[in-house]
Order: sequence, then C-alpha cells, then structure tokens
Amino acid sequence: MAAAGAASGGGSSGVAKGINPWAIALVVSLATFMEVLDTTIANVALRYISGGLGVSSDEASWVVTTYLVSNAIVLVASSFIAKRYGRRRFYLLCLATFTAASVLCGLAWNLDSLLVFRVIQGFAGGGMVPISQSILADSFPPQKRGQAFALFGVAVVVAPVVGPTLGGFLSDNYSWHWCFLINGPVGVLAFTLVWFMVQEPESLRKERAKMRKTGVRFDIVGFALVATFLGALEVVLDRGQTDDWFNSNFIIVMALVSGLALALSIPWLLTHKNPAVDARLLGSRQFGSCFIVMGATGAILYATTQFLPELLQQYYGYTATWAGLALSPGGVVTMMMMFLIGQVSGKIQPKYLIAVGAAIIAGAMWDLTRLYGDSNFWFFALSRIYLGFGLPLIFIPITSASYAGLKPNQTDQASALINAARNTGGSIGVSIAANTLAHREQWHQSRLVESVVPSEPAYHQSMSTLTQFFSERGATAVEAQNQATAWIGQQVETQAGYLAYIDVFFTLMLLSLAAIPLALILRNIKLGGGGGGAGGH
Repeated sequence: MAAAGAASGGGSSGVAKGINPWAIALVVSLATFMEVLDTTIANVALRYISGGLGVSSDEASWVVTTYLVSNAIVLVASSFIAKRYGRRRFYLLCLATFTAASVLCGLAWNLDSLLVFRVIQGFAGGGMVPISQSILADSFPPQKRGQAFALFGVAVVVAPVVGPTLGGFLSDNYSWHWCFLINGPVGVLAFTLVWFMVQEPESLRKERAKMRKTGVRFDIVGFALVATFLGALEVVLDRGQTDDWFNSNFIIVMALVSGLALALSIPWLLTHKNPAVDARLLGSRQFGSCFIVMGATGAILYATTQFLPELLQQYYGYTATWAGLALSPGGVVTMMMMFLIGQVSGKIQPKYLIAVGAAIIAGAMWDLTRLYGDSNFWFFALSRIYLGFGLPLIFIPITSASYAGLKPNQTDQASALINAARNTGGSIGVSIAANTLAHREQWHQSRLVESVVPSEPAYHQSMSTLTQFFSERGATAVEAQNQATAWIGQQVETQAGYLAYIDVFFTLMLLSLAAIPLALILRNIKLGGGGGGAGGH
C-alpha cells in the first residue's frame, strides 16, 4: 500500500512523504496503548504501593484517582490546543511529558511526590488519545478508516486488560516501581518515530493561521466549568464508597460543586462563540447516542477489569499475576476480533453491529453470575473471551458512527468527547460496581445470618461436626467451639461475597442491555465511509 499516499499527498494528510499510513497507525497505537495501559496497571499494585510508601490502602487508591481526574479534565481542552498551537507539536509535547512523568512516578520517594507526577502523567496522557485518533482519521481515506480504527481499538480495549496482568507480574516478581518505569524506553521510541513520520496536515496549518489572524482565544471560562464538573464528579465517584457517600460532608460539597459547574456550563457553552466543548454535538441524535453507548462500554470494560482480579485474589487465592492472566485470553480474542470487525465495518450498518456487541457483552456478564466456590481458572477466562467477542463489535462501529456527518474541523472535538465518555463511563462503572458490591454483601450477610441460629438443626449439626473436628486436632473443648463458630462466620462472609459479586455482574448485564435500544436509534451512515460519510445528526 506503498505510500498509500492515499490519504496522502504528503503533508496534506498528516503523513510524511514516502511513509505508509499503516506505519503511522502502528506508531500512534503504540503511544495510545502505553497511555491507556496506565489506567489499570496500578490497580493490582496498590497493596505494594501502600506497603512500600507506608500509607493506607485508601491513600494509595489516590494513585488511580488522580490519574483519571487529570486525564478527563485535559480531554476537553485538547481539541482547541491542537488546532491553535499545532496538532503535531501538541502531540509530541504530550508524549514527551507523559514519558518523563512515568519515569518520575517510578522514582517517587513518597506518596505526595507520586501523586504530583501522576497528575502530570494524566494531563499529558489525556491529550494523547484523542489526537492519536484524529491523526488516524486524517492519515487514511474514508474507505480505510474502519481498518485503521481497528488497530487503534486494539490499543484502547486490550491495554486495560494487559494492565492488571503486567502490573501483577511486575509487582509480584520485581517492584511496583517498574509499573511506571517501563514507559520510559517505549515513550522514547514512540516520540522518535512520531517526530520523523507525522506531519501537520495542510488544512490544519491554514486553520491555525486563520485562528491567529482572527484572534480566536481559548474559552477559559467554559474549560474551567467543564473541568470543575468532571474533576469533582470523578472525585465523588471514586471516593464516594470509601467516604460513605452523602454521610460525608466532603462528598456533599464535591457533588454540589459538580452539579453547579454543570448547570452553569450548559448555557455558557451553547451561547459562547468558540466554546471549549461543542455542546451541540452532545445534543445531536447521532453523536449523543454514540457518546452514551461509549460511556456504557467504558463502564463495563473498566469495572470488570478491576473487579475480576479483585474477586480472584480475595476469594480464590490467586496471586496478582494469575488474577491478571485470567483476563489475558479475552485480550487475545479482542485483538483478533478488532481486525475482523475492521474488515466488515464498511459493509454493515454500525447500529446493528453495536446492538449485537451489546447483546454478547450482556451474555458474558450473565455467564459470570453462575460463579461459585469451585469455579476454576477457565470459567473466568471463558467469560472474558465472550466479552472479547463483544467489545470490538461496539468499539469500532461506535467510533465510525460518531464521525458520521461531522465537518473536518470537528474531528478533534469528537475524538476528545468520545474518549472522555470512555473514561468517565469507566469511573461510573467502577463506582456502580463498588457500591453494589458493598451494599449487596451487607444485605446477603444479614439474610444468611438469619439461618445461623442454634435453633436451626443444620447449624446445630455443623457446630457439632466442626467442634469434634478441631478437638481431634488438639484443641480444648472451649477452643474447638470458638474455632467452629469462627469457621461458620467466615463461611457466611464468603458466601455473602460470592452473592454480592453475582449481583455486580447482573447489574453490568442490565447496563449492557440498556445500550441496545440506544444503538438501534442511530441513523444509517454511508457505508465504506469509515465514519466520514453522511448520515449527519
């Protein structure tokens, strides 16, 4: 596809002269993979971080929170910055900053320094993903975009799956520091390749010159309102369960700040001449539906990626490495499906592919509700494989459909919003799962305890058998009875935990089913257009 100059014409498409656009796709996907990987790689390493830095597990969890908050905030500004100061220049700055911040995270000497470097890393990473997507959109002709987005999709969907596996392996066998240090050489390689292979499209150069001539300024007020809304919302969602939700004054204040910022941002964004966020995009039938479906997809992807390893480590005795490995077969299937769906996405309307994908994901969540104490490795691995079949059916078509009918100068904004939907949806999904787990575990435990009373024959028989068991192993009569009581209590807690996780997966199944009607209301697009076709809003 030699110079597939296709899109090409050299710099007019963002591809350096003589460079195959697929090489560009590989490079930006590598950078994206590195960035998205960091949304989950630290999850299984938190207990190592808390122990290494001498902080509580709650404090260590801010390592994840600060990254997501700063990542979501910068997404809304990335579009304007790329247009005003140059997409290539901004992308290289983000890539260099992300790489440097990653190394600094690995060298952090205490929690405060680690959180500062994670904030910087999140800001830089938030600008990379949407710009990567825009570079792809401009590097390929419309009929090839579906396949290009498939490669990009591998990075975005597989990276959160690889994160726990890689993070678990590095933490178990080396040190949590390497979860961040590994980004150093990868980032340097990606920066070098982007420097030589990516050029600024001529259309963006002309637009930047026009913006300078007309004196277009960044919408600081709009950005501040949206950033405040997203930042406060992320904090509420991430810390709500830990701080007992609205019984905490801190959560109440952050919720009020988030709500007020949202209320003030809507009229501002709709009336301002050059708003930080094109709110009308979200109000359109086509893009608005894509935004919500991507949010639901992010919720399921991040919630399962966080809670499956947690379930395996807490109740099945898996190490961090093996808990992560249980997700790996699904990642392989996702990777293969991405390329397959990339081939057929130009022949089938996105709304049908999305609906089928949501149905498959719902089935995967339903399968997980069959878990029990003796469930083995392949039970969880197969459920993840089912998920691996469904995710690409949503991710690629939703990306293509979201570009349908957009003007060329709206692609950066669309990319930013779609990625913000994935991140914010992920936070909401994790919050829903955590809240469901905590409340349902308490509920199931209270129901199970109702049957654990001396008047119940089954309880009396179990106590007698267990007391005899512990007595035969050298315990005194009193010790044997106490051990029997403790064992029964532990079993009640374990069973309540299993049932609570079943409820979590059932809730995620309902969330996936809700995406089906949203998918079906999408308008038909011009097939073969890779999202650039008609169809409008």
